[in-house]
Amino acid sequence: MHPPSSRAPLAALLLVFTAAPLPAGTSAETPPAAPPLPERLADTGLYVPGSLSRIHPDNQPFTPQYPLWTDGAGKRRWLYLPPGTHIDASDPDAWDFPPGTRLWKEFSHGRPIETRLIERLPDGAWRFATYVWNEDGSEAVLAPERGIAALPAPEAPGGRYRIPSRDDCRACHEGGKVPVLGFSALQLSPDRDPLAPNAEPLRPGDADLPGLVARGQLVNLPPQLLAEPPRIRAGSPSERATLGYLHANCGHCHNRASADDPAVPVDLSLSRQVGADRDDAQALKALIETRLRYRGHGLPADLPLIAPGDAEASVLLQRMRTRNPMARMPPLGTRIPDPEALELIGRWIGHDLHPSPGATR
Repeated sequence: MHPPSSRAPLAALLLVFTAAPLPAGTSAETPPAAPPLPERLADTGLYVPGSLSRIHPDNQPFTPQYPLWTDGAGKRRWLYLPPGTHIDASDPDAWDFPPGTRLWKEFSHGRPIETRLIERLPDGAWRFATYVWNEDGSEAVLAPERGIAALPAPEAPGGRYRIPSRDDCRACHEGGKVPVLGFSALQLSPDRDPLAPNAEPLRPGDADLPGLVARGQLVNLPPQLLAEPPRIRAGSPSERATLGYLHANCGHCHNRASADDPAVPVDLSLSRQVGADRDDAQALKALIETRLRYRGHGLPADLPLIAPGDAEASVLLQRMRTRNPMARMPPLGTRIPDPEALELIGRWIGHDLHPSPGATR
C-alpha cells in the first residue's frame, strides 16, 4: 500500500481525454482519429434514441461479484461490443477487447449522479469520460476535464459528490494489464461469493462467463474455467471474501504489473489470478509477511500489513479507516470508510488467522 503519487492514486472515476487529430502526412494505413466525445450521454449509444430511461438492447448489463466501494453509491453497468466482434480471453487474466468496445457505469445516491464511459478506439487506445446528471434526471452532459470538486448531492455522504479529474481516472485504469475493471473471468464467474462486501444481486440478463462464451462474444477462454468456474482459493469463507474485496478495491494498483513501478513502493500483489500460473498460497503468504514503514496514530513503525490474530496491529485496517489524505487507502474515490469491509477483514485477521509460535510484531 502506498501514499498518493503522480502515477497511481487508487481511484475509480473517469474523466475525458480526447484523441488527437491525425497530423499532416500520416499514412493512410493509420487508423483514423476517433470523433470527439459526445457532449450528451444520450448520444453515446447507451440508450434507445430519444430516451434517457430505456437502455439500448445492444448493451448487456453486468454485475461484478466484488464491487468497488464508492461510499455506498448504487450502480448499474453495461457492455457494448460491435457486431461480429468478440473478446479474446487467451490470457484469462488480461482480456483483449475489440476496438469499438464501450462500457458504462451509472452511480446514484437517491438519483443518478454520474455515468462513466470507457471506450476502445480504432488504434487500440482507450478513452474515458464521465457524464453528470442534472437534478431532475432529464439530461446528463460531459464533465469538465478538471472534474467537479463538490457537486451538490443531498443523499451522498456530506451532501457533496466529487467528480475526479482526468488524472484520477488514468491513475486507476492504467495500473494493470487491461484498463477495463470489473469485467473479467473472476468478476463474472457464476460461482459467486455470498460474503462479498456490498455485493449486488444479479439482475435479469446480466452477462456471465457461460453466457458470453455461448453467444460467441468471448473466445479462447481456457475450457477448465467453464468446467470449474473461477473462485478464489482460501482457507475460510471470510478469507475468500477478504481477498476478493482487496482484488477489486486495491488490485488495479497493487498487482504484478506494478512490481517495478517506483510509485508503488510495496512489492505486493492484491490482484487475484485465474490462469494456470496462479499461486494463491504464495500470494497470501506475501500478504501476511509484508511489513511497512508507515507510522500511524501513535503506533510504532515497521508494523505488519497483517498481524495474524491482532486486527488492531494490522496496518491494512489502519489505512482503510483513516481519512488522513496522506495515509488513507484507497487515497481517492471515497469520503467515508467501508464499514462492511472493515468488519469482514477485522474478523478474518482476528479469528481466522493465527500467529506463528514465537511471532513478534
